[in-house]
Amino acid sequence: MTTSQLTEQIRLKKSFLCVGLDVDLEKIPQHLLKEEDPIFAFNKAIIDATHHLAVAYKPNVAFYESHGIKGWKALEKTITYLNENHPDIFTIADAKRGDIGNTSGMYAKAFFEDLQFDSVTVAPYMGKDSVEPFLAFANKHTILLALTSNGGAYDFQTKEVEGEQLYKKVIKTSRTWNNGQNLMYVVGATKAEFLKDIRKIIPESFLLVPGVGAQGGSLEEVCKFGMNRNVGLLVNASRAIIYASEGMDFAEAAAAEAEKLQQEMATFL
Repeated sequence: MTTSQLTEQIRLKKSFLCVGLDVDLEKIPQHLLKEEDPIFAFNKAIIDATHHLAVAYKPNVAFYESHGIKGWKALEKTITYLNENHPDIFTIADAKRGDIGNTSGMYAKAFFEDLQFDSVTVAPYMGKDSVEPFLAFANKHTILLALTSNGGAYDFQTKEVEGEQLYKKVIKTSRTWNNGQNLMYVVGATKAEFLKDIRKIIPESFLLVPGVGAQGGSLEEVCKFGMNRNVGLLVNASRAIIYASEGMDFAEAAAAEAEKLQQEMATFL
């Protein structure tokens, strides 16, 4: 999916909502544990209930890898279901990969070619040669961790290096890499006050913004400082939506929470 196609879907649905599929078997409704594949059964129900309200889904790969081959199969079934039934949905593998040369190339093949995700999150710490293998894939997007929503972000990301905060240096440097036009960036909603400066560096890039909802980020502030002429935002909500209910009505409850966010987003659009 190209960024222009993504923007078209945002305008059509009046939504820039990304639903995070961070499936914890200890939190999903207990009746689903009787299913042959509880993770996929949960994801399918959430997708069926919310796909008209969301423009993107973001499985956090760790929640699948932790279950070994069964979890990986559930991830594969989830992305296949999305691609076959909702090809207009933007898909994000929240994998936070990053390694040198050949290794990054193999990570990219796994998510872009085998699983057919539209995008993958990547850590930039190892530099240019750890990211460019992801950028080499046409019509695929690499979402670079720029300024994350966790408290530990202040340990390194905002420290000054040669008179400039490190996250700014990372963003500026990344724009010089081959196929840098395929980059998107992660900026946490809990860091909304930084968005104004970030938009001075990357005014046109899409930003994936986690942290609205359970982590306390403000959608209003994110839109105020982060929205551009093409919207340029994917705001992620995970727990607040997918765990809205532990009962038989979990999918309906998820849809209700997603609709609240979508309606709020529509006002900003």
